[in-house]
Amino acid sequence: MEKRYEEHAYVLDFLPHGRPGARPGYRAGALVQVVGEGYFTLLEAIVKEGVVLKPFDRVYVGKDARKEITYIIGRIGYDELTSTAKMELLAVLEKIVRNRETLFVNFFNNTQAITPRMHALELIPGIGKKHMWQIIDERDRKPFKNFKDLQQRASMPNPAKLVAKRIFEELAGESKHRLFTRAL
Repeated sequence: MEKRYEEHAYVLDFLPHGRPGARPGYRAGALVQVVGEGYFTLLEAIVKEGVVLKPFDRVYVGKDARKEITYIIGRIGYDELTSTAKMELLAVLEKIVRNRETLFVNFFNNTQAITPRMHALELIPGIGKKHMWQIIDERDRKPFKNFKDLQQRASMPNPAKLVAKRIFEELAGESKHRLFTRAL
């Protein structure tokens, strides 16, 4: 399988003095914990000297020259996030979902059953059988245009928040099925 890399990420936490309790001199400097915009990869990275970042800042983490990031240390698991990063994660995920609305509306328009007894839509928090059938019936009539259209026609709560909650559950390891993330 081809390796896929994040191009951009959102800052979850900025640690100006690095990770507390890290060995002295070990990759010293400011550190950030970020979540990737493309694949929701949790990463840790070293920040260029003099750069100060805050939660919700969007940074380039791709292969080319980076403006704010010196070095990507690597992928981390949810349990390795700082308490600040964990607190910011859901709101940052919701921002990413809203920014990539078309992709997620397409998910609602095209997703299928995972097993004969379970539809992928049912894995989204707040969507049970009733909402699932409502979404399927409405999308069969006419594909959804955006979150607002989905919300009105399928009479469901905030779709971006529900999708963000699902991504959060996957990152936190609370689900055996992965719809939007990949295993560490």
